[in-house]
Amino acid sequence: MRIITTTDELAAFSMELAQRPFFAVDTEFMREKTYWPILCLIQAAGDGAEAIIDPLADGIDLSPFLNLLNDTSTTKVFHAARQDVEIFYHLSGKTPAPMFDTQIAAMACGFGEQIGYEPLVRTLLGVSIDKAHRFTDWSRRPLSGAQLSYALSDVTHLRDVYEIIKPRLEESGRLSWVESEMSALTDPALYSTPPEEAWRRLKLRGARPGDIGPLKKLAEWREREAQERNVPRGRVLKDDALFELARAKPTSASELSQARTIPQGFERSRAASGILTAIAEGKAIPRGDLPKMEKRDQRNPAPPDVVELLKVLLKRQSEKHDVAPRLIATNAELEAIALGDKDVPALDGWRREIFGQFAEKMLTGEIALTLNNGSIDLIEKS
Repeated sequence: MRIITTTDELAAFSMELAQRPFFAVDTEFMREKTYWPILCLIQAAGDGAEAIIDPLADGIDLSPFLNLLNDTSTTKVFHAARQDVEIFYHLSGKTPAPMFDTQIAAMACGFGEQIGYEPLVRTLLGVSIDKAHRFTDWSRRPLSGAQLSYALSDVTHLRDVYEIIKPRLEESGRLSWVESEMSALTDPALYSTPPEEAWRRLKLRGARPGDIGPLKKLAEWREREAQERNVPRGRVLKDDALFELARAKPTSASELSQARTIPQGFERSRAASGILTAIAEGKAIPRGDLPKMEKRDQRNPAPPDVVELLKVLLKRQSEKHDVAPRLIATNAELEAIALGDKDVPALDGWRREIFGQFAEKMLTGEIALTLNNGSIDLIEKS
């Protein structure tokens, strides 16, 4: 087994992978007690080249591998890529490209909703993965040979899965479906949380207008604290504490101490000053500069019977075309279609071809659902 612990070894391995048309990538990380994930291992495997990279090795510089992730001449294969991509984005400021996510690919091939890595490997390769090392503390050293073998198998199996699933997509004409989904995963906005944008994580609907400014600045203060201290944001302040403080708007340490969600003695801490400053700054934001509240939909709710019919149609079409329903349309999209909305992803592109056009025709009475020998079928209405 090849274990890379030096920059020179990593540069040589990265050059090998650069000669391959694709390689599989996985990571092992810890983030239960930190804001930023602690990268503990990187596993990579291309045709005839596979290794484990130790990011915790003394003096290792990951630049050769990070540069390779942005080499557009070779495809990077992940399974459920988002968390891995987030790590690489924060290390390099870029998202890997081009990418291929086998979880999304499996949904396009009829393997169900967000199929896990282990069942996909079992189905396609007939291999059962030993779960004994699933909850390893990957930050500890040394790691055992069994732990390292388990980690490396994640990418050697993934390499084999890609070589099976990509031809299936090509043969069925669905490779473009997966490629269009990849563009969303490469959007840097998915992986960046500037403190001034942290309020977007909060559910502001129902908040009083006078609370919005303090909430915005409190969320900004909490995000900055969490990043600087490298702790989960919930360890700084819980969401319910932010809302309570925004409503109460304390102006002094003694008033702050009255908050039920604030621990006893917290008002004397350094953080207390930051909270009071954030509240004061939030109160001072002009109303016209406050985040725009999401307006409640004034329309009546989508007719439940119509939504149910759309669900039946979606199930029928997804089974007919052997693709996961969720990849075609979400429940929220079905409700929007039932209300007559046109700007819905399910009504565009390949989704329209296999579902959206039929949904519109059903709503206008051009086609109907019928039962035919125990199966749902479509009929055109004259």
